Amino acid sequence: MVGAGRIDSALINAPLGKAVATWLEWLSGERRYSAHTLSAYTRDLTTFFEFMSAHLGGSVTLANLSELRAADFRSYMAARRNDGIGATSLARGLSVVRGFYRYLDVHGLAHNPALASVRTPKQPHSVPKALSVSDAKSVVDGVMDDTGEPWVGMRDAAVLLLAYGCGLRISEALGLNRGDVPLGATLVITGKGNKQRMVPVLPAVHEAVDAYLAQVPFAMEPASPLFVGVRGKRLNAGVVQTKMRSVRRVLGLPDTATPHALRHSFATHLLAGGGDLRTIQELLGHASLSTTQRYTEVDGARLMEVYDSAHPRARV
Repeated sequence: MVGAGRIDSALINAPLGKAVATWLEWLSGERRYSAHTLSAYTRDLTTFFEFMSAHLGGSVTLANLSELRAADFRSYMAARRNDGIGATSLARGLSVVRGFYRYLDVHGLAHNPALASVRTPKQPHSVPKALSVSDAKSVVDGVMDDTGEPWVGMRDAAVLLLAYGCGLRISEALGLNRGDVPLGATLVITGKGNKQRMVPVLPAVHEAVDAYLAQVPFAMEPASPLFVGVRGKRLNAGVVQTKMRSVRRVLGLPDTATPHALRHSFATHLLAGGGDLRTIQELLGHASLSTTQRYTEVDGARLMEVYDSAHPRARV
């Protein structure tokens, strides 16, 4: 891969390369996909074309894509499995290939019904890993102490509280600008697919953001990023993830205690407190209720743990 939207010309010919570029441009402009997502899509397509180039013995063309058989696609999937790729990554890669084929079909560039007969790998069933209420509080308190710069600790605490107190994705919190504050009682968030949702802002979240702004050493305009790094640029998610790793080691928390786990904790704790699934779906910005329903399993698992440890008949 040479870059997002560009794939090595040794793998594909010029017309196919142009089709890839225009597809990614469409995803960026019309579908509002992030640069991170586009880069991941480019990597998945590159992997597909690397295999097919070796499989066919030359650069892949639009005509080749129309002529591939179901056995060719299954050979690609088998090769990826042999490379140790897990089911989730396999499914994502196949989804990218399917999406590209749909684009080619709509634009009359290639048509191949054989791909429809290739099954998506079965996904391992998993439920979100939430923190306990006390652990979530300890994490927020811990990032305040795990730094030599007070404003940096206040910044990290505010970011994590937006995840735990408002259910924001870390990318959504880091995408906020100075003009989005004062937060007020609610905050309008632009999430995946450029969809907007309104979330309530708890007083503790409001106070944490205000405390950070009172200490941050950089002048900010309304269009300036709300959360900045030590050089005054928009804060990178990797910095927050690194801080979380440091804090969880100190607290003895598992590797599943990530910044995103605080968003899971937000949903799980709301459900445990009597929140209904439809409301939680709206707060999280889930397109499908089935995604939100995973949290019923989390709460059910927690109840079973309590039962097994506390009920006298469970120990008989």
